[in-house]
Amino acid sequence: MMQSISDVQHDTSAALDRVVQLMAISGPSGEEAEILNWIKARLRRAGLPVSAMQHDSAHRRSPIKGQCGNLIVRLPGSRRVPRRLLSAHVDTVPLCVGCQPVRRGGRIISADPTTALGADNRSGVGAILTALLEILKRRLPHPPLTFVFVVQEEVGLQGMRCIARAKLGNPALAFNFDGGGLAMTVAATGAYRIRIEIEGLASHAGVHPEDGVSSIAIASLAIAKLQRGGWLGCIDKKGGQGTSNIGTINGGTAANVVPPLTTLDAEIRSHDRRFRKQVLGVFKAAFEEAAHAVRDVHGQGGKVRFTPRLDYESFALGRRDPSMIAARDVIASIGENPVPAVTNGGLDANWLTKHGFPAVTLGAGQHHAHTVREYLDISEYQNGCRVALKLAMGGEAK
Repeated sequence: MMQSISDVQHDTSAALDRVVQLMAISGPSGEEAEILNWIKARLRRAGLPVSAMQHDSAHRRSPIKGQCGNLIVRLPGSRRVPRRLLSAHVDTVPLCVGCQPVRRGGRIISADPTTALGADNRSGVGAILTALLEILKRRLPHPPLTFVFVVQEEVGLQGMRCIARAKLGNPALAFNFDGGGLAMTVAATGAYRIRIEIEGLASHAGVHPEDGVSSIAIASLAIAKLQRGGWLGCIDKKGGQGTSNIGTINGGTAANVVPPLTTLDAEIRSHDRRFRKQVLGVFKAAFEEAAHAVRDVHGQGGKVRFTPRLDYESFALGRRDPSMIAARDVIASIGENPVPAVTNGGLDANWLTKHGFPAVTLGAGQHHAHTVREYLDISEYQNGCRVALKLAMGGEAK
């Protein structure tokens, strides 16, 4: 007899063992081959034909390249209804390398106090992999499905940005798993990353400093102006709100040389596309003005090369978005309270939505990501697995 969606339960013991094994496997951005090979081996053991799995070439189109592209798994449905997509990114930040997952009460932590755990985002991977394995092993009913195990999320969402859209099968609903609790993230900010290259003029800092143009002085003037004007950190202006940051500065060759070159990496975020562009213009003007202001004794100033790149566009799902409605109803069906959330971080859902597949992002128990205090809440993880399985089986589609 066909098992109903409301009755189905996943193997909680296997799901927990699975996520512990996932977190122990190294997989920083660009080095995801080992973790994806592990996933493919489990899928083959569960009876999935090799023909149902394919990699795209996202790694060859991303700025950092890498070992392999996204792993895309497609299943035909057991009934003729719209296709659904479930995704989770497999890469972790470098701080997770060497993690030793151990259980402490209701949590999983890293036994090595110098590493993060990697629950971001192996918890999401565990949730969608559990759903896929349960469907394969138990031959559960389901709509046509696409599972995407995404690479290079932690370096600017490059895997989903460069995904082979045509390989996804045109899903009507999309669910991304990445976060803690069961909050439904239905809106996320957009962001620019900016490379700022300042060209000054080298000279001997002791003998003839007046013949030099300090690229570091130019950078300092520009940063000071942005800080005084309220354009760094939290930005709250009449035209909008957002955030900005200058994250790296590299310049100079020696203490006795006026520095000829300084390079900065910055970012600008806002949910408002127009305001984000406004802040970008303010940044550019500040550095160009500073380059004009710092001159040598002969009147020569500096030069600025300002290279912005859209990391991801902001999005906000509408009240009637079918993915959000399905996720909300599934979460309610397991006795939890679905709470819509907005984030100032980027998600693979940003690019999924940009590609034409509006996606709601759901949590699976990760907390304090990117820190050595990271942990996995086991109860929340199991709820994430329950939600993923119900959604994959076609739960709560009206």
